[in-house]
Amino acid sequence: MLLTRLTEERLVKLFRQGQTLGSVYRSLGQEATACATAMALGPEDVIAPMIRNLGSMFVRGVTPKEIFLQYLGRATGPSGGREHNNHFGSVARGIIAPTSMLGALIPVMAGVALSFRQKGERRVAMTWIGDGGSSTGAFYEGLNFATVQNLPLIVVGESNGYAFSTPPERQMAGRMSQRSQGAFTLTVDGNDAVAVYEAAAQARQRCLEGQGPVFLVCETFRMKGHAEHDDQRYVDPALLAQWATKDPLPRFEAWMAHRGWKPDPSLGPRLEARLSAAAEAALEAPWPTIEGLSQGIFSI
Repeated sequence: MLLTRLTEERLVKLFRQGQTLGSVYRSLGQEATACATAMALGPEDVIAPMIRNLGSMFVRGVTPKEIFLQYLGRATGPSGGREHNNHFGSVARGIIAPTSMLGALIPVMAGVALSFRQKGERRVAMTWIGDGGSSTGAFYEGLNFATVQNLPLIVVGESNGYAFSTPPERQMAGRMSQRSQGAFTLTVDGNDAVAVYEAAAQARQRCLEGQGPVFLVCETFRMKGHAEHDDQRYVDPALLAQWATKDPLPRFEAWMAHRGWKPDPSLGPRLEARLSAAAEAALEAPWPTIEGLSQGIFSI
């Protein structure tokens, strides 16, 4: 979670310097949902992150240098400079590439889960969706298909307070947890990393036992605007102050302290040094050539 937060802070600096291609979409305040859910999976399982799920990619072995190369559009980045943000996958690491079409990954991951069942493999597929994305047709179609077919799919619903600038009560009737399409639903405090991990582990076990998909709703809050170009003026400062007291990082440290485990004070400085080196290496990396960008491109 700390690596995610510090990486995104470094990306914000690069964005403000005009170095990144496109904007930066932070997960500030909701790092526990991506990190803890991915941690609960096995190495054989497959994930499909969304834009605020950088932590899940770190769990799967993606490095900060790869992230910086991607955001800076360099030739040696995961997508060779053709994309930006975290829009890349890694089959070897069990990561399906994100897409800008919100909700579209749910039918895709239902198909991945179907392939597991057809092959007789004990594996689980997981993807994430936000408040706004749960209003798309693809969300309903994908989750409904997974439920009817009894597939080992976990859809993590990140109920983070806003769909861009629209609060949930202005774009949905009822609560996010009521949108399960018949899938078994778990609702958890999304800022409690331990609770999220335990719920995700329970969801995975249900899938492995053949009990069908799980809609895991994590109640959290997006502490920054939709992206760095969004000043978040539509959010009541009192609401931000309220959720700041529920920050998942100090809550996890308090959980450790209660058990007699002391956080390593050198962790932050060590991660900062690692990120500085990774960012500098990415800034010095070559830009893609026109010839290179034209490779691997297909048209119908």
